[in-house]
Amino acid sequence: MTGNPDAVVIGSGPNGLAAAITLAAAGLSVIVLEAHTSIGGGTRTAELTIPGLRHDHCAAVHPLAVASPYLRTLPLDSYGLRWRWPEIDLAHPLDNGRAVLLARSVTATASGLGADSSTWERLFSPLVDSFDQLAAEVLGPALHRPRHPGALASFALRAGLPAQGIIGLLRTEPAKALFAGIAAHGAHPLERPATAAIGVVLAAAGQQSGWPVAEGGSARITDALAAILLASGGRVETGVAVTDLAEIPPSLAILLDTSPAAADRIAGDRLPVAIRRAYKRWRYGPAAFKLDLAVEGGVPWTAEPCRRAATVHVGGTASEIAKAESDVHHGRLPARPFVLVAQQYLCDPGRSSGDVHPVWAYAHVPHGYPGDASGLVLDQIERFAPGLRERIVGSRATPPADLEAYDANYVGGDIATGANSLRQLLFRPRVTAHPYDTGIPGVYLCSAATPPGAGVHGMCGHLAARRALSRLRLPLDPVGG
Repeated sequence: MTGNPDAVVIGSGPNGLAAAITLAAAGLSVIVLEAHTSIGGGTRTAELTIPGLRHDHCAAVHPLAVASPYLRTLPLDSYGLRWRWPEIDLAHPLDNGRAVLLARSVTATASGLGADSSTWERLFSPLVDSFDQLAAEVLGPALHRPRHPGALASFALRAGLPAQGIIGLLRTEPAKALFAGIAAHGAHPLERPATAAIGVVLAAAGQQSGWPVAEGGSARITDALAAILLASGGRVETGVAVTDLAEIPPSLAILLDTSPAAADRIAGDRLPVAIRRAYKRWRYGPAAFKLDLAVEGGVPWTAEPCRRAATVHVGGTASEIAKAESDVHHGRLPARPFVLVAQQYLCDPGRSSGDVHPVWAYAHVPHGYPGDASGLVLDQIERFAPGLRERIVGSRATPPADLEAYDANYVGGDIATGANSLRQLLFRPRVTAHPYDTGIPGVYLCSAATPPGAGVHGMCGHLAARRALSRLRLPLDPVGG
């Protein structure tokens, strides 16, 4: 690293870059240090199967990016980022050959839910109608002074329930399965308290602004953020692995876009005893087993709407999804795991090569699962798309250990950087009014282990940087309150 910047950010994922941009906007000289040879963390894109096909390494579909109170303030489009929306945002196939859909309006979603139409509207209309206010409340620390108490109260009444509580309000299997699949993004048993929260946020975001993809791949998000940082005078250095705070020259602020475990390794005995103990107690959740496919002609879904959806939830009934998530949480590999499938090429055809298309999939598996779950993933997809295997012309499996090697924040293959238990949903990474503070003056944590958690929204980094600026008594921008 050359020169002594005012601020140093460790890690170049969306949170690290958002933190760096926020600091640079306040007039600080900033450098981002990335251990890998390429930047991006979970938002990288590459040819993983056959030449010409662009696969997202991790993050694939971005409902929270377009809803992010911070990212929406940045001129990302001026730096090459284009959002693309599919004809159908989300489809959930059922064994009867049909599919239930999440549309970009509550009314349109409810129209496909039969006897549950009015219940769905009552659940989600208030949230979607006030989603901009809601996003400002929930995409940040749990302990804060509400600026929109009505929107927050409406959310809390739903989010505090177990996901099974919302499912129990619904009468038909399609509606139950639709919400169960969305709530399963939290990778936590659906009967646990507050497991409705992630499902409610993602469902509301989808019905307000959709589940879009980045044209050209998720790396385009990284590219745009990095370009904004460079235009603001910041710098990025790759291939620099920081293992100790002593390796960083004196600076006004150091922000760690790392897991609590990595923060503990880097800061060591400098951390106050209580905070170091909290970082060591931080629990990581189930893993993802990722499978990238090159599929000639696309996936032959039995339910025709799935052939037009960028995201497909493959899990069957609500009870099947609940059992699979419970099994994974307890260290058991389900016979029928919950599988998320993304077909970004449907609205971004430049990712394909002729009639061969990139298909992105991952299954929830136990933390650190060492085996090969490829067959189970394909079996589960073929349950709703018979004949898929005959169309596959290339594939690449990424087990949990390889995910952690790809991004050290994904401990044991946990791509959320922490289990979504009630305690860790509310208090990330410890019980405090200042979750970004490490207890070391001038050093802050800004990864997905801090509020508001996982997702490509940049809010963890932005809010951590605001905390650093407030401690430095520098002016704050209006975003984030």
